[in-house]
Amino acid sequence: MQCQEAVFVHRGKRIAIAAIVYGALISALCIAAVAQSTRPEILRISPTSGPEGSRVEITGKNLLKASAVSLGSADCAFELVSPEELVALIPHRSVSSTITVVTPRGRASSPFAFVITNDPRVPDEVSYKAGYVNPVPAPRTFKSAMLWGIAIADTRASGYESAEVEIASTQLSCRVDGKDVILNDDSGNVRGGLYRRDPWFGTNQNDPMPVTHDTANHAVVLAVGQRSDRVWHFWSPSPRAALPPGNLEGCIVKASVKISPGALLQMGMDYWRTPTVAFGTGGNNHEAGASNWYFPSDQWQEASFTDIGGPQF
Repeated sequence: MQCQEAVFVHRGKRIAIAAIVYGALISALCIAAVAQSTRPEILRISPTSGPEGSRVEITGKNLLKASAVSLGSADCAFELVSPEELVALIPHRSVSSTITVVTPRGRASSPFAFVITNDPRVPDEVSYKAGYVNPVPAPRTFKSAMLWGIAIADTRASGYESAEVEIASTQLSCRVDGKDVILNDDSGNVRGGLYRRDPWFGTNQNDPMPVTHDTANHAVVLAVGQRSDRVWHFWSPSPRAALPPGNLEGCIVKASVKISPGALLQMGMDYWRTPTVAFGTGGNNHEAGASNWYFPSDQWQEASFTDIGGPQF
């Protein structure tokens, strides 16, 4: 009798242990199933190709707490629309790769790559091949702004040696408290320098930028074809302007230009700490963004850029 009781108790312990183990296993399987069901998943990206700066809609599951989006090794600015959708912007200097979304529950990659298809008219060494607005805003302590432009020769074009860019006028205005305030409004002149082209702005060292004048059109002429190995980087001839007090929504750059065959032009602007601080390593200026490239035409055209409204998610 005592032996039977001992066996019963022993068996009871084994049954209890088995139940505990079984319960733990079921619990682990349930946790794994829940984790698996809440892992992020990318079902579709649209479009599937485009230039740098493209807006890409990412549709999937469990995207609500996304903390990062990347194209290959390049981080993308993004905005969450819903647990099933977010929008990402393709960064510059990107290469074709899968898109990855990271959440606390794991990471998911697109089932196929996003293919970079930049405008073939833009040379490969150019940094920003398409227009963009910097997703990182300028620090609130920055109190100044200045427009700039970039002109280059396309050495692939026949007769590029005679390529020119004429600039009749430049204007910078900023929208403050809902009103556009003109900060710089110049005609017939620019300042600037000739910078290293390959690698793109590889050094801040530059040569003086030679200019001539077209008196008939009251324009300054940049003979970019004569120094096709350089970036002709120019900016407003008038002093850097202070931003008006108030709620700044962004700024607008405009330039009246004529671009001959074999030349290209891009416009942009920077925010600066103060109207007088020098360019330097201390982060004294903050790039607001740049326009799309403008191409040759036998007509005068307006080249413009604005960061009003921010990145277009």
